[in-house]
Amino acid sequence: MSAECLRLPLYPQLWDSTRRTLLESRQFTVHAWTYPSGVKALSLENSRGKLVILPWQGQMIWSAEFDGHDLTMRNMFSQPRPSDTIIGTYGCFMFHSGLLRNGCPGPEDTHALHGEMPCAPMDEAWLESGEDEHGAYLRLGGTCEYVQGFGDHYRASPSVTLRPASGVFEIGMEVVNLAGKAMDLMYMAHMNYAYVEGARLSQPLGCERTRVRASVPAHVRPTPAWSDYMAQLSQDPQALEVLDSPALYDPEIVCFFDEVRSDAEGQAHFFLEHPDGAAFYTHYSPQQFEHAARWILHNADQQVAAFVLPATCEPEGYRAERAKGNVRSLAPGARAEFSVRTGFLSATERRALPT
Repeated sequence: MSAECLRLPLYPQLWDSTRRTLLESRQFTVHAWTYPSGVKALSLENSRGKLVILPWQGQMIWSAEFDGHDLTMRNMFSQPRPSDTIIGTYGCFMFHSGLLRNGCPGPEDTHALHGEMPCAPMDEAWLESGEDEHGAYLRLGGTCEYVQGFGDHYRASPSVTLRPASGVFEIGMEVVNLAGKAMDLMYMAHMNYAYVEGARLSQPLGCERTRVRASVPAHVRPTPAWSDYMAQLSQDPQALEVLDSPALYDPEIVCFFDEVRSDAEGQAHFFLEHPDGAAFYTHYSPQQFEHAARWILHNADQQVAAFVLPATCEPEGYRAERAKGNVRSLAPGARAEFSVRTGFLSATERRALPT
């Protein structure tokens, strides 16, 4: 593949009910199709698997599969649905949570669950292929301009980058404040990984402290057994190390990590270790994401092990996070950039990384 970057603009008119090939090379393939629901999708594929992405709906990653392993949470949706908010299509592998508001709205909040970005209509989308310092790549990018009269005005530019013969990929987000006044910024890379029975939650470098969420969001209906378990976890958060008690993960378990430690390159590492030696993996820079959370849920309809959710704030809604001092302010004309590497490691690949 040439070192020169090749860019292919995408247009909604390319999509109809026919599945078609948009790009094909020795290392990558891209297919496009429209679901019966009307949602347009494309797949970024390499020799080990694929990502299904919704290029015009928040550029959320609908599903991810590598080496025959489904990385996506079990959910109630057989296909993505047209929706203005994430709750109307909550079955995806990853969505961009934020950007003006984030998390579960509290009693005095007026924002939607996880804000305005997850299902935002994209203004532009394109494919790129080329080489950089890490080698060959295939990337989906796009832009969305958010503007409200007498309100906020920003440009969001998400991206997903796939590498040859790798189950690990890169998720990016750039936000530029186009308004003449400062804007609030709350962002979370919300990766909804599959629940794996018997998997171990590991974080080789650790953190200063792990806390169990004390508040109870409106959508959570506590049971006596769950309340007892939460009280135990509050005293010893490290007790949640192996996913071996699914009955206790309904309602959900949410934990927060304080002062996550990083390696010499400034990267924090989190794993969901499978019993067979493979692993789900995420690493990111705590300088970009000052906060991180964990979300575990297991019931008949939804099963998820979001082992780390890097964020600029905790997911407790705007007013709560503002009171904590967790809402960033982005100056006029300023930009913020975020990057996460995540995906699937074979047992051999996992053994090559720190334990």
